[in-house]
Amino acid sequence: MVLSVAIRKDKPMTGSMAVVGAGVVGLSCALEAQRQGLRVTLFDRDAPGLGASFGNAGYLATELIEPLSNPATLRSALSLWLNPKGPLALPLRYLHRIAPWLLRFVMAARPQSLQRSRAALLQLNRESIAAWQRSLEDIGAPELLVKSGYLLVWESADTQAAEQHQRWLNDHGIQTELVQGARLLELEPALAKQVHHGLYFPDAYRVSDPYDLCQQLFATFMARGGEFIQQAVTELTPTSDDVAVTSENVDYHYDHGLVCAGVWSRKLLSQVGLEVPLEAERGYHLTIPSAASLLNHHIGSAERKFVMGPLDSGLRIVGMTELGGVELPPIKRRFEVLRHHSRQLLPDLNATSLTESEWMGHRPTLPDSLPVIDQHPDYARLCFAFGNQHLGVTQAAITAELVLQLIQQQESVIDRTAFKVTRF
Repeated sequence: MVLSVAIRKDKPMTGSMAVVGAGVVGLSCALEAQRQGLRVTLFDRDAPGLGASFGNAGYLATELIEPLSNPATLRSALSLWLNPKGPLALPLRYLHRIAPWLLRFVMAARPQSLQRSRAALLQLNRESIAAWQRSLEDIGAPELLVKSGYLLVWESADTQAAEQHQRWLNDHGIQTELVQGARLLELEPALAKQVHHGLYFPDAYRVSDPYDLCQQLFATFMARGGEFIQQAVTELTPTSDDVAVTSENVDYHYDHGLVCAGVWSRKLLSQVGLEVPLEAERGYHLTIPSAASLLNHHIGSAERKFVMGPLDSGLRIVGMTELGGVELPPIKRRFEVLRHHSRQLLPDLNATSLTESEWMGHRPTLPDSLPVIDQHPDYARLCFAFGNQHLGVTQAAITAELVLQLIQQQESVIDRTAFKVTRF
């Protein structure tokens, strides 16, 4: 049974709010603030939905409740990094800058920290689908959420790893079906013959397309009286009475401020006396417009560590964890790795006539794999919602509900302690 975390509507808020960041989290928060009665202004240097949200796989990965920092990851990290076709990349010219973050990442794998992060992710992901259903029903666009199923596959003939993972998922309330042979072929007839078995998640959801989702959220936000200022925010000044937002040397004043600026949130927080170990995890994707019909579901490779699946915009192929900051240009060989792996699992992609687009963006990632959903410890009118790493689209709607509950001092069925901005 899914517990509702919808905010009560009997005490509408009054006043104004600035939301900094027009990705899927910022857009969701802006809409939720409007629902609660606030007049909302949205700030972003770019058009809405063009940051990390644009490059998302579109799959709502609610089963990803294991933090990235765990003993298994640490044991395999060196081999993954040294593998030229592996999913982990760490440019040597950035190593000196990422070293403090890597130390925190290793420390996050300690048993107590790991248990806390896993429990928090489980709570957050368990509520995410219902939150999206509430949000999309409210804006009249339930069709943007698709119950599609998901398939995690192995090429090895040994099913022991899949069976062990299935038991672990079942212990956490996540149901799967072990499939192989005719059943696997029925689910995905175009997969390569070397794919031996998989775990099928029948209750999994995806969105129709992450960018289209952002555009619909933004259109509704504007139709409901929202204001969008396409300018970079250079400074925040919170007081006990309001929050000043500075953009292009102009100060705007609001009753509340909310920072949802992804990896760029770190600089804004440093201005208000808060230091967070927020790092840019560079993600890569390919999109093949004419190939969406090749797959029925999103497919994850347990061995190759990448995901591909059908969206309205085409077949989306997503992978790579590259800790390289925000200044380095895309590294072209990362796209070649995605091409190699996708063509190994989906032979029809070897057709030379297929056209594709490339994208690289910056996921906001914290060492413990948890977002920040919190208020400033000294200025309650300034709040934060960022750092959802790979799960920005998955967790956006529930994050919005949680942060508005926090502003209104309402209780939640989710323990927000693990998401504090001061936890580091």
